[in-house]
Amino acid sequence: MASAYTSWSEENFSCSICLDVFNSPVSTPCGHNFCRTCVTKYWDEQVKFKCPLCNMAFNTRPDLRINTLLSELAAQFQTSKRVKDQLCVEPGEVPCDVCTGTQLKAVKSCLVCLISYCQTHLEPHQRVAVLKKHRLVEPMDHLEDRMCKKHDRLLELFCRTDQVCVCQFCPETDHKSHPVVPLKEEYEVKTAQLGKIEAEVQQMIQERLNNIQEIKDTVKHSKADAHREIADSVHILTALKRCIEKCQDDLNHMVKEKLKTTENQAEDLIKELQQEIEDLTNRSSEMKLLSHTEDHLHFLRTFRSLKNPPPTRDWTTVDVRPPSYVGTLRRSLDQLEETLNMEMKKLRDAELKRVQKYEVDVTLDPDTAHRRLILSEDGKQVHDGGVRKKLPDNPKRFTYIYVLTRQSFSSGRFYFEVQVKDKTAWFVGVARESINRKDRIIVNPENGCWTLIYYMDGLAFQDNPDICLPLRAELQKVGVFVDYDEGLVSFYDVEARVHIYSATGCSFTEPLYPFLCPGNHDFKGNNSAPLIISPVNQTD
Repeated sequence: MASAYTSWSEENFSCSICLDVFNSPVSTPCGHNFCRTCVTKYWDEQVKFKCPLCNMAFNTRPDLRINTLLSELAAQFQTSKRVKDQLCVEPGEVPCDVCTGTQLKAVKSCLVCLISYCQTHLEPHQRVAVLKKHRLVEPMDHLEDRMCKKHDRLLELFCRTDQVCVCQFCPETDHKSHPVVPLKEEYEVKTAQLGKIEAEVQQMIQERLNNIQEIKDTVKHSKADAHREIADSVHILTALKRCIEKCQDDLNHMVKEKLKTTENQAEDLIKELQQEIEDLTNRSSEMKLLSHTEDHLHFLRTFRSLKNPPPTRDWTTVDVRPPSYVGTLRRSLDQLEETLNMEMKKLRDAELKRVQKYEVDVTLDPDTAHRRLILSEDGKQVHDGGVRKKLPDNPKRFTYIYVLTRQSFSSGRFYFEVQVKDKTAWFVGVARESINRKDRIIVNPENGCWTLIYYMDGLAFQDNPDICLPLRAELQKVGVFVDYDEGLVSFYDVEARVHIYSATGCSFTEPLYPFLCPGNHDFKGNNSAPLIISPVNQTD
């Protein structure tokens, strides 16, 4: 029987009046079925009694009786339909704890029974008086975790001291005198906090997205720098290669021309010698022939023409010397060096222009300046005033004539230029934030300072020991470039567009400040000119 009705559709068990599943179905004399209420109401509104479906007329109002078989089938179909309408539990949803076999989705959870029910198994809680008093809530998983393990009561309160959920008896024992509030009240507090935390998380996400974009931009710029570096190197090396090839060709041509000239000269001399030999050989033959004649008259006439040798060159003055190639290779290499220097000048100029793009605007910090130093109002110039000023004690102030800028840098690249014209002594470079400011120290990398020093017409990078550097001409402006992440500090002669020195492999772990020392000036006024932080002018 069950297998029969389960394959039928809802139309087989629907009333043609209300179009719903039969409720107390009755049959008319013509054999059609309707809900008892539906057909009764239909006939109450009619003058003549007839079938609502086939319009068969009845003389009297039919006596309707319940169709027991159809009623049972409809009830079973309704139950089957209700079960089908309930969704099976999906991942993340709460299953019915009563269902066996295929578990259906729970629609309510009972906090008294600690069981979750589907619609079908919930029915007793909606009908039985005692069960109606149970507290039903939206479906919850792991209901046993919502019970106090000690008192076997529902966790309905929150202890703010221990930040845990408790039952109604916990404040009388383990949480005595602790501030306890209902879960809903703490929920509202935590919800407000959650909103703030969520905003902070979103900010952190945005910061990391910005970091990702910065990394991508860095990679993009790095690729551009790499391509430009490769292009520059290819251009210079190609030009150098062409110059070397031309130098080789010119040298070969010159040597071959000299050799050819020598060979032609030798060939002409050999031909002339061979001709003289031939003439002398002929004279010798004539003389031999004459020596055998006995005709006195003929002998004497001929002897007069043979006694003098034929005209020849004085070969003692003729000298065939091999060509000299001394200086040929040197002159070719001089030309090659000149070409290379031109290309190197272009390269140095391009390098300086690249680092100048990282120019930063920095001003000197008076709080760090030694008491004798005089700073300009705009913070761009400093010189030794010769007199110690009375200034308030400041832990940032140097006790030697040094000064730092207000600005510091903890990542990336930066570049600044300092005019050192008309000075006989100075220090220019960068220093870490923790540099010793109260003692006269050696300003070298070991003590947290990377500087170029000029003193007594000598130039050096201060290290242990100092690295002496060539001074091609009087320095007028020094450029300082720092790549914090690469650990690089480079110095440039801006006017000559020449790289002076680079400190590589430096370890930077704290902020770096541009560092200046104008040096002392004597009573004669020597070295009184200021150090000037100058704006970059790439057209220099």
